[in-house]
Amino acid sequence: MRGALILAVLMALAPPAWADRLKDLTSVAGVRANPLVGYGVVVGLSGTGDGNSQLTQQSMQSLISRLGLSVETGDLKAKNAAAVMVTADLPPFLKIGQTLDVTVSTVGQAKSLKGGTLLMTPLMGADGEVYAIAQGNLVVGGLGVEGRDGSSLTVNIPTVGRVPRGGIVERMVETPFLETDHLILNLNRGDFSTAAAVAEGVNRTFGPDVAVALDGTSIRVRAPADPAQRVTFMSLLENVEIDPAPPVAKVVVNARTGTVVIGGTVKVTPAAVTHGSLTVRVTEDQRVSQGASVVVGNNATVVAPGEPVITPDSGIDVTEEPARAFVFDPGVSLSSLVDAINAVGASPSDLVAILEALREAGALRAELVVI
Repeated sequence: MRGALILAVLMALAPPAWADRLKDLTSVAGVRANPLVGYGVVVGLSGTGDGNSQLTQQSMQSLISRLGLSVETGDLKAKNAAAVMVTADLPPFLKIGQTLDVTVSTVGQAKSLKGGTLLMTPLMGADGEVYAIAQGNLVVGGLGVEGRDGSSLTVNIPTVGRVPRGGIVERMVETPFLETDHLILNLNRGDFSTAAAVAEGVNRTFGPDVAVALDGTSIRVRAPADPAQRVTFMSLLENVEIDPAPPVAKVVVNARTGTVVIGGTVKVTPAAVTHGSLTVRVTEDQRVSQGASVVVGNNATVVAPGEPVITPDSGIDVTEEPARAFVFDPGVSLSSLVDAINAVGASPSDLVAILEALREAGALRAELVVI
C-alpha cells in the first residue's frame, strides 16, 4: 500500500512544460548556512609576511605563551608570518567532527600567503560561540614577485588562500526542521501568483489542505508527524514542479555600462516616436593681416609696416539627420519593441531616452529601474 502511494505521488510529479522544481524556486525556513569568522596566524612564508608588524608580533607572542614558552615581542620577527582573518560557512545539518572549507585573508602587510600554514584558529558565530576549529596548509591561486629595483608582478590575488577541508565542526547549529508541525517554504522572489501556484501544486500532489499560501513569499506545508518520514517527504516535495507566474514587467537600465534589459512581459500602448539628431558645430578662427602706414613727402611715397590687424572669422555648420518615426500599436510585445528601436539605429543612450519618454507619456507598461 505504501509503495503504491509513493508511485502515485511520483506519477503526480510529472512536470508540465517549462515548469520549475520547488527546490529551485524556494528555500526551507530555518535550513540555511551560518557564517563563521576567526583571527589567526599563518606561518612558513618565504619572506612575504608582515615584517615588523606589532599586531603579528603580539599574536605570535600570545600563541607561543600558550605553549608554555616566554618570549618578548622584540625577539620575534614576522617576516615569515602573517596575521589573517579566517572565514567559513557552516552548512545546515553538519555534524560534530565533519569538515568544511575555510578562506584565509591577510589583514597586515603580507605580500603573499603562498606556501603558508594556518595555525589552529577558532571560528565563531554571530553569538560569540566557537563552532569550528581551522588549521592546515593553504592553497593560493595567486602569484606575487617583486624585484630589488621596485618592479613587481602580481597574478590574481596572492593574499587570499583556502584550506580545503581545513575546518572541523565542534558544535552543531540547532534547526527547527524536526521539531515544528509545519514547514515554511520561502520563495526566492516573492510573487502572490507564484505563491498560490505553489500551494495548489503541493495540494494537487499530496492532497487537499496540505499547503497554504501565507503571503506573497511564504507557503506553509503540513509536515509528517513522524520525524523519520520528513526526509522522504522533503525529497518528494522539493521535486514538485510548478509553472511560476510571469514576473512583473520591468525595464532595467545600467547607467554606467549602457546595458538595457527589457522583460518579456513589457508592453507598450499606442504611441508614435520620432528619433533624430541635430548637430550644430561652431568654429572660431582669426585672420591676421599686416597693417601699413603710407607717408608722402618730397615727391615720394613710403609704405611703412604697421601693427598687425586681427579679424575674427566664425563658421557655423548645422547638420540635421532625417527624423525617423515609428508607431507602436496597442499591446506591442517585447520583440516588436526591440525591432522597432533597432530599426532606427538607436545607441544605448538613445534607447534609454526613448524608454524614458515612453514612460513619461504613459505608454510604457513597465517599471523603469535604473541601477
